[in-house]
Amino acid sequence: MHFAPDTEEALEFVVSLGDTDPGASRSGLDELETLADLAALLAPISFTGRIDGDDAELRDVRQTRALLRRVWTLGRDDAVIEVNRMLREARALPQLARHDVSDWHLHATVPEAPLGERMRVEAALALIDVIRSNEMSRLRLCEADSCTGLVLDLSRNGSKRFCSVRCGNRMNMIAFRERKAGETIPPRPAHE
Repeated sequence: MHFAPDTEEALEFVVSLGDTDPGASRSGLDELETLADLAALLAPISFTGRIDGDDAELRDVRQTRALLRRVWTLGRDDAVIEVNRMLREARALPQLARHDVSDWHLHATVPEAPLGERMRVEAALALIDVIRSNEMSRLRLCEADSCTGLVLDLSRNGSKRFCSVRCGNRMNMIAFRERKAGETIPPRPAHE
């Protein structure tokens, strides 16, 4: 499955943001607890515009994380309601923009808008493509035991099941051990 590059980037960011949640993070801790955590999350991303770096912004981004994790698992029609709400609340006005190394892509807020709002709107714009393509099934939770990591399935056949290689390997090892435990050991021949 291929979406426009800016759509894939936005969806990948939602995964990165969502996977800072304690149930999904590698550490098992909330990885978006401090301003330093927020700065680390944003470091590899080319977010343009206003970044306040204060506690209010951190709270807003944490609320955005919870909202986007919830929307990620909704059915198509329910996702439409949330996407429309995010766009309406931000008074989004989609327009094409080109800056830095990014070719033409969509922006729908002004650079001065709060960071959490820009995150929600960028995610909403990406979700529009997913919804219009009827591909909400490409967005799901990891199938590994006790993991709630977000899965963005861009594979051709839509078969990605785990959020990471680590979870896939862990589940494969569990399945292997279960198969081994279920094998019956043939009885030894009696010595006469």
